[in-house]
Amino acid sequence: MNALEINNLYKVYGNGNVALQDVSLLVPEGSFFALLGPNGAGKSTLINILADTVNASSGSVSLLGHDLFHERAWCKRRMGVVPQEIAFDPFFSPREVLKFSRGMYGQKADDAWVDELLERLELTQHAHKITRQLSGGMRRRLLVAQALVHRPKLVILDEPTAGVDVELRKRLWDFMRELNAAGTTILLTTHYLEEAEELCDQVAIIDQGKLITSRPMKELIREVASSSLCLRYAEPLQLSDEDKSILSAFSPRVYDNQLCLTLNKQDSRSDFDTVYQAAKQRFGTPVDVSIRQEDLEDVFLRLTGDSS
Repeated sequence: MNALEINNLYKVYGNGNVALQDVSLLVPEGSFFALLGPNGAGKSTLINILADTVNASSGSVSLLGHDLFHERAWCKRRMGVVPQEIAFDPFFSPREVLKFSRGMYGQKADDAWVDELLERLELTQHAHKITRQLSGGMRRRLLVAQALVHRPKLVILDEPTAGVDVELRKRLWDFMRELNAAGTTILLTTHYLEEAEELCDQVAIIDQGKLITSRPMKELIREVASSSLCLRYAEPLQLSDEDKSILSAFSPRVYDNQLCLTLNKQDSRSDFDTVYQAAKQRFGTPVDVSIRQEDLEDVFLRLTGDSS
């Protein structure tokens, strides 16, 4: 079974802005799924539709085989959402927030699980403070705890580590890996693409409200990522229009004094000399040569054309 099945989802706002356009997406049960896209791509709109804070214009969504739009109560009890916005009653403590949240989901008290969440998210020593006394990073971690307190089958993490330091991020991801290994499906949006590549086994990329690709992470890197021949020169380079035209087949990119040219994905070994000689003829012998394999960030930037 798929944890999520999204079919032909549209969202058109009253001003005519099309935030989502015919998005169809399958999130396998038990997967660690990355939902990526540049700012304004439609990620937050999609997540807000799943969280019932935005209404879809058309299309359907099912959670574990249940219609999300017509069985909201059933679905909400099995979904946890970590939103980007932080909002708590300023006079409740983290422990009270978690206890009340379990009750809102119709769950009986479970002090042992609340204690474990506080400990794993490093909030135990702050459990009796009121939330307005917590730092931004602590509140962010409390959001994660609140999303997990009812033991949901699907957890949606919308930029969960914003404002969280590196060491805490690592421990948070270790905890998420454990939950995922135990069967929890995790849907993650993040701008830390190296984390997404390391953590996630599935990935979808959306841009301008449209789905660009959705596939296993390893398959995306294997089939879409390419290799580049990078030549470093003693002086900074600047490509003329003629240079760009002659080297256009190799997608030339210049980074100060380094020229990177894309190798033929199907035959990179024999292509190496062709690319090298073409560059050498234009710019002379480089001082250093290396081959660089694209990672998820490179693929993301190429597919979305995002240079931000």
